[in-house]
Amino acid sequence: MRDEDYRAFAQFLERACGIVLGDNKQYLVASRLTPVLQAEGIPDLGDLVRALERRPTADLKGRVIEAMTTNETQWFRDAYPFEVLRKHLLPEMEKQGARRLRIWSAACSSGQEAYSISMTIEEYRAAGGRLDAEIVGTDISPAMIEQARAARYTANVASRGLASERQQRFFDAVGENTWQVKAEIRRRVSFRVHNLLESYAGLGRFDLVYCRNVLIYFGWDSRRDIVERIAQATKPGGYLIVGASESLSRHSEAFELLRLGGGVVYRRG
Repeated sequence: MRDEDYRAFAQFLERACGIVLGDNKQYLVASRLTPVLQAEGIPDLGDLVRALERRPTADLKGRVIEAMTTNETQWFRDAYPFEVLRKHLLPEMEKQGARRLRIWSAACSSGQEAYSISMTIEEYRAAGGRLDAEIVGTDISPAMIEQARAARYTANVASRGLASERQQRFFDAVGENTWQVKAEIRRRVSFRVHNLLESYAGLGRFDLVYCRNVLIYFGWDSRRDIVERIAQATKPGGYLIVGASESLSRHSEAFELLRLGGGVVYRRG
């Protein structure tokens, strides 16, 4: 892989979806893109970059972005974002008179976060809470969105990060090695393809936004732009939850940091 081809591809990727590769990621690029190159009959990365510049079809561009997008996820990942929702945010919003929330799961991958939010709301309601919600999951990958909509997962994926009690309660076995999220959990959730660098106008406004473990992949300018636009899409008094290793400091003055239940969330002013 020639250095100039790697740099040209890194520039393409940042323009297309905001991901910043940085230095010494040649092995990652090669491992992710080799199947695409083989399927398209493209000899090497330089030819791929030239093909993207010469005939930037949505299909080829989409396959490349999808290959380079990290889709690491699991049920109730990191625990805290769901515990703080059940123990603090839902009771507080219900106390303020809310009855139906709009929640955005940004970069939702194959749907585990969005469905975990719905399961958390189901548990809250089972304990006597009255709040319900509309949950919108978005991801840049059409393949991930298709899988999320199907809500079907192999047994090992369905159990990853999920206690057996929750798996039995919230899933139906639909095959020898396949589980599907139950209808009462799916009813709250819809999914759509969305690039965080593109317009948010069609998404509407939200009471709560989950945008976790995403900002770290963007450059400074893109990160600030995304946070500012999330602020515009968040209702006054609404909340934003980011990853444990992420911070909004120096990115936006629209949110104030709150320490709740051993972690932090951000509230829209």
